[in-house]
Amino acid sequence: MKHNKYKILVLSDLKKSAKSVLKSTVSLAKMIDGEITLFHVIKPTDVVERDSQLSAMRSINKEHVVTNKNIENLVMPIAKDFDLNIDYKFAFGNLKHEIEAYIDQYQPDIIVLGKRKPKALKLTGDNLIDFVLKKHKGVIMIATEENSLQPNQDISLGILNQDKNVPNINFVTELINQSQQPLKSFKVANTSNTIQNVETISNKETIEYVFEKGDNAINNISKYASKNNINLMCVDTIRQNKTINVKDIIKKLNVSLLLTGE
Repeated sequence: MKHNKYKILVLSDLKKSAKSVLKSTVSLAKMIDGEITLFHVIKPTDVVERDSQLSAMRSINKEHVVTNKNIENLVMPIAKDFDLNIDYKFAFGNLKHEIEAYIDQYQPDIIVLGKRKPKALKLTGDNLIDFVLKKHKGVIMIATEENSLQPNQDISLGILNQDKNVPNINFVTELINQSQQPLKSFKVANTSNTIQNVETISNKETIEYVFEKGDNAINNISKYASKNNINLMCVDTIRQNKTINVKDIIKKLNVSLLLTGE
């Protein structure tokens, strides 16, 4: 049993969806007893416009003040509304390098990212989600704006291609037990049976959907997940690597994902 709080790191670009992603993180933190730190990286090339060292320093100092204020305006109202302390840090430098260094320093249990269009995620030939998946072997939550988690509200949970044993992570069981709604189990098999079947996973009433293996399997799961208003889909990435491409899951499922990793 974990006695310390779960350390949750939010990697934020402070753009339009930042508020929704942070609220989803607060919802998760309150359910599993987690502490939140938001981290933002500023590329110097986005700030410094002139070659003069003095001018560059002035620009960076100004951006430091502006960024600190922007993060406070994002974080403080949410922290106050939901009575949860939210720490934050930001750095100037290369996005990949700074994120890698902070992950090593902070050692988070969970990393949270917002889902973006692939074009917006390009990072030296790779995208941010791919990079974090390679770097962080723990849990990753990819939060969507649509049907997002809301603090202090019940959630609808789904589990993808999981048998009757949930991932061996304490807080996944906590999430399942806290939800008042039946658990939705989505499976891909050789034959389909999308009629609801009641089974049990972790002693929880469970509704199972089975989809025939094929190119449209993930698209069909995405449609049913949306119809069921799933807030969070738990995905065992080790298991999925053997059955379904994890990148396809991230790309095609329009619900928040909890990737349980190693």
